[in-house]
Amino acid sequence: MDVEYTLRMIPSSSPPFDLGFIATRPLHRFLASRPTLNTVLAGLNTVFVGMQMVYIIWTFLIEGRPRATISALFMFTCRGILGYATQLPLPEDFLGSGADFPVGNVSFFLFYSGHVAASVIASLDMKRMQRWKLAYLFDTLNVLQAIRLLSTRGHYTIDLAVGVGAGILFDSLAGKYEESRKKELFADSPNGTSNDVFQNSQTHENGEYLSVSSH
Repeated sequence: MDVEYTLRMIPSSSPPFDLGFIATRPLHRFLASRPTLNTVLAGLNTVFVGMQMVYIIWTFLIEGRPRATISALFMFTCRGILGYATQLPLPEDFLGSGADFPVGNVSFFLFYSGHVAASVIASLDMKRMQRWKLAYLFDTLNVLQAIRLLSTRGHYTIDLAVGVGAGILFDSLAGKYEESRKKELFADSPNGTSNDVFQNSQTHENGEYLSVSSH
């Protein structure tokens, strides 16, 4: 309440106030004076985005586990709706690059960060599968990605923070969606009650299915 009643609002003629931008001012100046390095880092970040997408699609097409893919579909659908409903202006000192994602320096939604959210979704799936080293690698790259996005003014701090929350939220919703679909299939099974079928298809924490004989 103290913050609510004492904080002075930013005038409409002024750019937004962002602590993340203030913290990354030295990096912003450094990249602004080195456009080639900025493009290299943008390209590397795009490679990381590609790694996220490849992993998420791999879990569905190769491993037969749709949760991460469902989560990403939920996340990007919501992001598209919110990004269209409230269109935020690009920061004046945005450092764009043709190598950045979306490739070609085309328009993109600021709120919320799909870069961060997709990385969180992939990391959570890796941890469920106990792929700890890969998960920690993705978490580290996600932090570096967030620093770069702040430094280039490609996202506001709130976009990144909500991106983390969105990844966690939609992963959870995808899990609940999977459970509800399984219950519907079990209920419609002609071989017995939903409980009988559920006991015959228990799922391990690592995502593999165990066959359990019914009694």
